[in-house]
Parts: sequence; C-alpha cells; structure tokens
Amino acid sequence: MGFIGKPYFLITKIIENWGCLSMVSKRDKYKRIISFSLFMIMLFFLTGGFAFVWYKYYSETIVFPYYRKGNWVLIGIYGLLVWLFFKAYGGTKLGYLKRTDMLYSQLISIVCADAVSYFLISLIGRHFMAVNPIIVLTLADFGFIFLWNIFSAKFYFMIYPPRKLIIIYGSHQAASLVMKMSQRVDKYMICESISINEDEKKIKDLIFKYEGVIICDIPAELRNDYLKFCFENSIRAYITPKISDIIIRGADDIRLFDTPLILCRNYGLNFEQRILKRIFDIVFSLIAIVISSPFMIVAALAVKIYDGGPVLYKQKRLTIDNKEFYVYKFRSMIVDAEKSGVPQLASENDPRITPVGKFLRKIRLDEFPQLFNILRGEMSVVGPRPERRELSEKYKQDMPEFDFRLKVKAGLTGYAQVTGVYDTTPYDKLKMDLMYIENYSLRMDLQIILMTVKIMLFPPKTNEQTEMEILSKKEKK
Repeated sequence: MGFIGKPYFLITKIIENWGCLSMVSKRDKYKRIISFSLFMIMLFFLTGGFAFVWYKYYSETIVFPYYRKGNWVLIGIYGLLVWLFFKAYGGTKLGYLKRTDMLYSQLISIVCADAVSYFLISLIGRHFMAVNPIIVLTLADFGFIFLWNIFSAKFYFMIYPPRKLIIIYGSHQAASLVMKMSQRVDKYMICESISINEDEKKIKDLIFKYEGVIICDIPAELRNDYLKFCFENSIRAYITPKISDIIIRGADDIRLFDTPLILCRNYGLNFEQRILKRIFDIVFSLIAIVISSPFMIVAALAVKIYDGGPVLYKQKRLTIDNKEFYVYKFRSMIVDAEKSGVPQLASENDPRITPVGKFLRKIRLDEFPQLFNILRGEMSVVGPRPERRELSEKYKQDMPEFDFRLKVKAGLTGYAQVTGVYDTTPYDKLKMDLMYIENYSLRMDLQIILMTVKIMLFPPKTNEQTEMEILSKKEKK
C-alpha cells in the first residue's frame, strides 16, 4: 500500500467505526465542517497554483515589483475571488448539487476568477501581461477540480449516504415530487409512501423507522400536526410549500408587544428597493447593450438573410401591476407563426422554429433586444418572465394566484429560470417567482445573473413541452 493509500485506508476505517458507533443525527452536526474543510483544501491548492504562477512569471516583470507583503495581499485577493465566484455559482455546495452541476459551477467560477486576476495583474503591470501562464494555470485548475470532485464526492457520500425517507401524501401531485427526488439517488432514498387518510398511529409509527419524512400536499391542519410531531421528536421534515407559506416567509417580525406578530406587507418591493433596482437596471442594460451590440448585429443579419422577413418580433406581454407592453425579440420562428390567432407555446422541436432561430434560442441571444425594454423601464434585469395575457388567463383558471407575480416588473431572467429544470410546472414556477419577490435583494439579483450565464453555457432541457401539455388538457375540459 502506497504513501497515499495508507492514510486513505485509515480514514476509511475510522469513518466506518464512527458510523457503527454513532447515529446519523450525530454525524449531521459535522456535515458543514466536513464540507467546508474539503472546500478549503481545494482553495488552498488553487491559491497555491496562482502563487506559483505569480512568483515565476509576473512578480519580477511588473514596473515596481512588490515586497513580500504586497505579494501576499495579491495572492490573498485571488483566494478571495475564487471563494466569491464559487459561492455565487454554488461551487461550495458539496452534497447539495448534482455532481455534474457542481463540476460546471466550479469550472465557470475558476475561469471567472482567473480572468479577473489576469486583468488585475495587467493593471498592476500597466500593460497587458503575457496571458499564456494564466491559460496554463486555468487548465491545471480544471484538472485539479475534476480530481477533487471525484475524491470529495466519494469521501462525502461514504460518510453521508442517501437519507432513507417516507412520504406522506394527500394527492396525486406527490407522484411528480417522488420522480424528481428519485433523480437524486445520491441524496434521497424514498423507501415508503403512505396516504394521509391512513390511521394516524400507523403513520407516526412508520415515521420513526426512517431518517426523515416528506409532507406533500396534505390539508394545512394535518400538516401542522405532523410538523409539530416531527419537531418534538427531532425528525427531519421536507415540506412542499403552499403559496401562503411563501408569503409568510417574506414577513417581518414585530416585537412591540408580548404577543409575537409577523407583518406581511404584500406590496412587493419597498420604495428604496425599487429605486436601487431601477438604478441597477439602467447601468446593467447600458453596459450589456454596448458589450453585446456586435453579437446582436450578427444575429440581426442572420435572421434577415435566412428568409428576408422582419428581424425583430414584438408581442404584448404583462409586467408590474398587470400593465401591457411590447416585448422585443429576434425573430426565431417563420413569418406568421401564429396566423391562426391562437396563442401557441413553442416546444423543443417546434417545426415553426427556423434553423437560425434554433441556434439563437439555444444560446439565449434571441432575448437580447429586451435590454432596450429594460432601459425604457418596462422590464427589469431579474424578475418573473413576462407572460401573454391569454396564457395568463388560462393559468389563472387553475392558479388564481398567478397574478401575484405582477407585484414586480417582468424580468429578462429570473429565479424560476435558473432554478427550474426538466419538468418544472407553471405552479412550481409561480412559487419560485414569489420566493424571489418575498426575499428580494441586490445580492440575489447578482447571483441569478451569474447563474444565467451558467445556463447559457450548459443549458438544461426546456420545460415548454410540459406547459403545452398542461394547456392542451385544460382546452379539452
């Protein structure tokens, strides 16, 4: 057994013995410490790689070389940049994200950190410094991150195997949740399901056999009873929130009396938040228009040359306070795609989409003209995606709360767009939009923008087909 193999073997034995002598709940206390420690190991090696490149290729070539402390400050800044980008993209969430999502997040983060560091070095050197050392560093970082993900995932899931759960359900909606959670076999193992209509004692006896319980779509009064039962017995509970739960989560505590009160303001963003968001929208849209203008010119030419039709496509959509406005996009479909006059959502392989349009949609370039909507104040950079009034009315037949999302301006991107994947339903998207509204912050906007870049580079499967099926079912009723 080699030098590396012996420590690894000893650590494995210690963990196995620890697992035999301790309960899962006790191990959970150290989960964040273990996750943080593994991340710090990676951060140490990534920062060490930058320190090597800095000392070897840059430190002596700048106009006024730093003394010892100056070099340390720069290396510290690099480590801080890595941490900030990893935090923004979720690259520190070991055991939470899928392994592929974790890898993608970390690769994008290190590219951003190395790119910013290169421009910082060039600023210090007062001219563009040699870029090859940074490129080689980035490639080496890729290799190290890949190896770190393999080792850390095995190490982490050896200590924390999938949780064995039971689901208490009240309707057929639980089936879709089970399917989604079953995609994360590394994190959850749903071993049993039981209807809320079963005997209460039987349900509570079953709960004790597992490490946690999923409470899905059951009446509020019963849900509260089981939640208190889980709290009393220190049992982990996963709950599918109702719209009212999300509204309450955004409430403020009032401590004026000896009786606790929570205040739901229910008017979206306050005055200060709206002013700050508008300033951010103006600055961001102006910068984005300047940077993306060459790409928009190429896209416009491609659309025009393909079939000679209009370059832009405009359509009435809804924004804050149920106001209508014209949203602009690069035309990605054939001319008169809705000549029948009936609103139709696009599917992934919609025959109406042109080859040029398919490419523009894939990289989200068709949405870029909406930067001018943002500059005009009709939209925001981040917010719920704007819907057509006809489709909004159809959604409201089953979701009367659908207009709640119009407490803020429609957005170019949104929380539902960066979080929703695969078969996300309109109802779940509504919940995510409301979670954004109730928990708004500028930091959250910045994080959503960064996550949007990740989705543009690594696009998930679209949900549009699911929405079409839902609407078609409603039409048949």
